[in-house]
Amino acid sequence: MFFNLPTLLTWARIVAIPLIIGVFYLEGLSLSQQNLIATVMFVVFAATDWADGFLARRLNQTSSFGAFLDPVADKFLVCASLLVLVHLKRADVFVALIIVGREIAISSLREWMAIIGATKSVAVHMLGKLKTTVQMVAIPFLLFDGRLFGLIDTHLWGTWLIWIAAVLTVWSMVYYLQKALPEIRARAR
Repeated sequence: MFFNLPTLLTWARIVAIPLIIGVFYLEGLSLSQQNLIATVMFVVFAATDWADGFLARRLNQTSSFGAFLDPVADKFLVCASLLVLVHLKRADVFVALIIVGREIAISSLREWMAIIGATKSVAVHMLGKLKTTVQMVAIPFLLFDGRLFGLIDTHLWGTWLIWIAAVLTVWSMVYYLQKALPEIRARAR
């Protein structure tokens, strides 16, 4: 099931990365236009994360490849967007390092747990989902970088939310490491 509708939606998140980045290099657009286009693109492509899972279950098109590709696409989209935000000086490099570093560490931990047959010890937890949700709200706020509906200062809210996401990132990493620790200790003997 390399190319069914749910998997194509997942691939769309990966294809979106150069498009979102490219918006900031388009000549003839004002910065506010670039911000708006990048924000809308991010929101649309991020929404495919929900849609691909829903459709895979609804159409009975779940696959191990789709289960692998889905979190990879999410991580690519988030990490690339964070790098853009750091480049634009809208996100602190320390926040990006925390989030990207955690993604690498937990992905590696999950891979190792899969090799030793202990994937249940690092199964996705609500804390990880909360971290992802906060990131997925913070990033478009920071991409927009203006006043939403003339009321909401998206830079201020985005900055607060991305720092909250960084705290949740560390907290969820500690949680997953604690869950994996018994398996790690058992294998170290």
